[in-house]
Amino acid sequence: MKYLVIGNEGPGFFSSDEAIEIIENVVLPAFEELEELETEGSLVGGVPVGERSLAFIIEADSHDDVDRTLRSLPMWGAMEWEVTPLQDFELRTQQEREILKDLKKKS
Repeated sequence: MKYLVIGNEGPGFFSSDEAIEIIENVVLPAFEELEELETEGSLVGGVPVGERSLAFIIEADSHDDVDRTLRSLPMWGAMEWEVTPLQDFELRTQQEREILKDLKKKS
C-alpha cells in the first residue's frame, strides 16, 4: 500500500549554537535515514525548495508500519505529519468502470 507523507513545520533555530545542535542531531540523521529508505526502494520524495518541510510516498504493508517508520526518524517529534493512504490507480479504474456500467444501465 502507498502512503503520501508530508512533514511540515520543521525545526527552526534561535541561535547558531541551537542550529548546530539540531542540524547535527536531528536534521542530518533524519535525512540520512530517508536517503537510505529511498535507496532501498521503500520511498521516493524530497524537500520542497526553500521550505522547512518534506514530502514522500512510502510503500508499506500497514498503517502501523508507516507509523513505526515515521516514529523512527529523529525529526519525528519536531514536525507536524500528514499521512494519506493512496488508492492504486488499477483499483480506482475498476471502481470507475463499475460506476459507469451502473450509470449506463439506469439511463
